[in-house]
Amino acid sequence: MSAQRSAGRRWVAGPAALAAQAALRLVNRLPVAPALERTNFRGRTVTLAGGPALASAASAAAAIGAPSGPAAAAALVAGIGSGAVGLYDDVVGARPEQKAAKGFAGHVGALRQGRVTSGLVKVAGVGAAGLAAAALLAADPTVRSRRRRRGRLGQAADVLLGAGVIAGTANLVNLLDLRPGRALKAGVLLGAPLLPGPTGGLAAGPVGAASGLLPADLNEEIMLGDCGANALGALLGVALAARTGPVGRAGILTALVALTAASEKVSFTQVIQNTRGLRELDALGRRPS
Repeated sequence: MSAQRSAGRRWVAGPAALAAQAALRLVNRLPVAPALERTNFRGRTVTLAGGPALASAASAAAAIGAPSGPAAAAALVAGIGSGAVGLYDDVVGARPEQKAAKGFAGHVGALRQGRVTSGLVKVAGVGAAGLAAAALLAADPTVRSRRRRRGRLGQAADVLLGAGVIAGTANLVNLLDLRPGRALKAGVLLGAPLLPGPTGGLAAGPVGAASGLLPADLNEEIMLGDCGANALGALLGVALAARTGPVGRAGILTALVALTAASEKVSFTQVIQNTRGLRELDALGRRPS
């Protein structure tokens, strides 16, 4: 692929932003819109419509910007798949009987009692979407021959590492979605360095859609919910996996596992509030208290 053609695919960021805004207006007009209303951390009524809007627009734009057919399919599987199970958790997880199970241990405990929680469905669904997307990336003709020389075991390990990166990034962005605009800012900051190069179109989709919805999120009109946060993270994970080999994927996955483990011990919100620079960036553009 020529450098000019690769650069052209990054222009999907602009249409992605417009598509996300249009999708948000559409979701807000649907009959199910009232069921998506939630109360945020300040007691304001907001809508989870931002999640489906981002998942659909970002996934479609990433597929259009992808450098190959398999990479486009990987973006659609990761974005739509992770967004769908996230939306399921957003809706079903709000039921009283579902709220009792907290964290991964809570979901496993419920399973031992014969109950399948919406949170467990989300975890399994994101993992399955990540695995399928990583397998599709392994079928990309631009890298297939290089991977074949490593043998079947090496290919399998590479797919598993890719799945871990995709699912892990989806989980990390979801962990950040606790304050207005935080997850979207993180998505833009993570995705922007991925824009150069032949796989930059994959990152342009989620970066553009996140930028388009950021003003509404900062103004506390919408929330991403699990649907939007998981889709955003999964698509960025596809972009990361598409431009890295086994060593790079292993390094990224190690960092993701470390951050996820740290989230069990410390509050990311508290760390941000206590860290100069992060605190100001987190509050930038947000609606005053």
